[in-house]
Amino acid sequence: MSRNKVVHLVVFGIGNVGSTLIDQINDAEKGLDQQLNLEIKIAVVTNSKLSFITINKDKKDWALNFEKYSIPFGVEEVIQFVKAEKYENVIAIDATTGVNFVQNYISLIENGFHIISANKIANTLSLDFYDKLRDTLRRYNKYFLYETNVGAGLPIIETIKSLYDSGDQIERVRGVFSGSLSYIFNRFSAENVSFSNVLLNASKLGLTEPDAREDLSGNDVARKLLILARELNLKVEFEDVAIESLVPRQFDGNTTLNQFQSNITVLDAPFLQRKQELPDGKVLRYVGELNVPAKTLEVKLVAAESQSPLGQLKDADSIFEIFTESYGERPIVIQGAGAGKAVTARGLLSDIVKLSHNLN
Repeated sequence: MSRNKVVHLVVFGIGNVGSTLIDQINDAEKGLDQQLNLEIKIAVVTNSKLSFITINKDKKDWALNFEKYSIPFGVEEVIQFVKAEKYENVIAIDATTGVNFVQNYISLIENGFHIISANKIANTLSLDFYDKLRDTLRRYNKYFLYETNVGAGLPIIETIKSLYDSGDQIERVRGVFSGSLSYIFNRFSAENVSFSNVLLNASKLGLTEPDAREDLSGNDVARKLLILARELNLKVEFEDVAIESLVPRQFDGNTTLNQFQSNITVLDAPFLQRKQELPDGKVLRYVGELNVPAKTLEVKLVAAESQSPLGQLKDADSIFEIFTESYGERPIVIQGAGAGKAVTARGLLSDIVKLSHNLN
């Protein structure tokens, strides 16, 4: 009987996505063993300030053990611990948010870590950092997987890469990239309800960021669009994305979150007007669109045909239309849940399995 392949994970970030991933790995342990001869060992779990060296026999109690036994550890100490234990096939899982942890990527790679990330930041910083990261990966023969950066568990990046590598000319990529804005405009277009009411409902469901202006700004959609453009070898920066922000100008500055929430009904009149001005058979959708030959990236609110794939979108689903030379005006359409901790964690687990196939 062949010996199981073993990979060791260091999970950075144990919020919604990170903790869900750990639980999914524990639940899938038997199947991974029997079907793939793969054993995933969680060597270290960390939050922004503390680390805990996981005791494998207590896997199901990891969260309780973290509370009891975690100690202050920095990234450098984690690296030294992994080296001292002589772990092989070590993968750093970035389930953090924000820019801070990304600054450790280069050091992790130089010290023998592969990286799998749900955090978009590394792929949307300057081209200088983007290129340096990939040069370091090549130099140290390490892998960096990030399928969940766009579309959570949907295979968007993999599909784009496969088409590009096979020589098919990708002309355009268009879609609804944001689960929160999908939900908001799907409901607002179909129901007799105020925009602010739908926005508040989306927030209560946990679809928006704590400050919904993050969603309405369009920046998250722009980052996803930028990632896809760079996968197609376009040398573009975040500043090259034309973004139609949905945040009212009076709240897009030094105003507090409380000021925005207290005056949220100011959103109602302008969006009602946009809705009333729609021609028959049209609905509002907030889309990202990449035109590859023109090298243009746009994030904007559009009127879509109600019977089109964009127009028929439901709930908080995302949709991506990929127009290529081979497929003509009949695009490849990928649609499904494009946000949420469960599907994002499942996408990370899929990347872990995929990466493990390339390891000894």
